[in-house]
Amino acid sequence: MTDSTAARAVALRALHRPGDPLVLPNAWDAGSARAVVDAGFPAVATGSAAVAESLGYADGERIPPGEMFAAVTRIARAVAVPVTADLERGYGLRPAELVSRLLDSGAVGLNLEDSDPRTGAVVDVEEQADLLAGVRAAADDAGVAVVVNARVDVFLRPGGEAADRLTEAIRRARRYLAAGADCVYPILLADLTQLRDFVQAVAAPVNVLARPVAPERSELAALGVARISYGSGLYAATRAHTTRLLAAVAAGDPLA
Repeated sequence: MTDSTAARAVALRALHRPGDPLVLPNAWDAGSARAVVDAGFPAVATGSAAVAESLGYADGERIPPGEMFAAVTRIARAVAVPVTADLERGYGLRPAELVSRLLDSGAVGLNLEDSDPRTGAVVDVEEQADLLAGVRAAADDAGVAVVVNARVDVFLRPGGEAADRLTEAIRRARRYLAAGADCVYPILLADLTQLRDFVQAVAAPVNVLARPVAPERSELAALGVARISYGSGLYAATRAHTTRLLAAVAAGDPLA
């Protein structure tokens, strides 16, 4: 890998500051990535659901990995800032190939979730830890400090006691960090008290999903959150706005 690739990875890692969160409005193509940078954001994150849907596929690893990496490549080529890619659970690729294809795309960070895309069930914690450890080892072998964001999907599953789910999320997050993850992402965790407990318990960079029920950005910063991402939210809003514009066109109205 080139020195510039390694430097982008170092720059991305430095942006993860607890209490001063990196805000990532997830992009899905080169145009949206450029818009993110033009708006002043210092890094670009892709959203797997948004990328897949924009290319005609459903989320859940339905997109061929070649198409996903091609999309990430176009995004990384379009911007000068670090790019981190949402790669679901890795598309069944071995860690060395996953990291190689990530770096070939120009991205220097990745999300990996701990749900099985075929069943939606949360995978065994040690199985996921092995995947993350393999990715970290492959990145080290490549000489690039790839930023690994480990998603914890406990809160995606309905039911169960809130306290039990929080305990399990903390257990998984700690294990993933020990395996080599740099940041942990308890997706859908939005309760202020539980978020405070989670951040304090893991004592490492934490990613929170921005959504209407989540705490305000200032509150997340006060908790010590290091990263805030928007998932497919920007893409969904863009799609909704396009639908409204198309309805206006169909009705014969001029576009404002």
